[in-house]
Amino acid sequence: MSDDDAVDVESADDEGDAARANGTAEATADGASGESAAGDDGGARAESEALAAAIAEHDEALAREVAALEADLAETREALRERDEEVEELTSKLARVKADFSNYKERAKRKQEDIRERASEALVERLTPVRNDLLRALDQDEGSDLRPGVESTLEKFDDVLAEEGVEAIDPEPGEEVDPARHQVMLRVDSERPEGTVHEVYEPGYEMGDRVLSEAKVTVSTGDGE
Repeated sequence: MSDDDAVDVESADDEGDAARANGTAEATADGASGESAAGDDGGARAESEALAAAIAEHDEALAREVAALEADLAETREALRERDEEVEELTSKLARVKADFSNYKERAKRKQEDIRERASEALVERLTPVRNDLLRALDQDEGSDLRPGVESTLEKFDDVLAEEGVEAIDPEPGEEVDPARHQVMLRVDSERPEGTVHEVYEPGYEMGDRVLSEAKVTVSTGDGE
């Protein structure tokens, strides 16, 4: 082999080595680039997973808070309902107590009036016979000097009875007999219509709607001349 051929072989070997070296360098660079891209994708996935986990945890916390608020709201509504029922019950009791008190006052008032009326009635019942005695005295002593005094006394007596609401039951002859106000003492033959008052023997007395004493009367049979 000549020297020129040897130089050519060496040159070819050197070029082969350089090509192989370049190929190795390019392969190394590509590998490094691939590893870098893989690293970036892994970091993004980890970050995404962390974010998703944080969101899920936040949602669970919100859900727990909402559940707690709803429970508090339910308890508050129940408390309000119970309070409303209590207020309604107390209002009803108050209305009943007021009604009972009003009825009590009305009953007490009526009782007081009844006691007062009965007291007055008892007094009047004791006084009316005295009035009747005065009337009889006037009938018997028409010419007596005492007559003016008796008449004056009777007039004052009647004024007192009138102030107490007492009225005399003194029916006119010929008036229909009222069994609730007239006591029939005797039936007599009279020209007056049958069943009517012939004569008043003694007047009666009434106070308000109560008859204290009935008028004592004689009643006509209707058989008189």
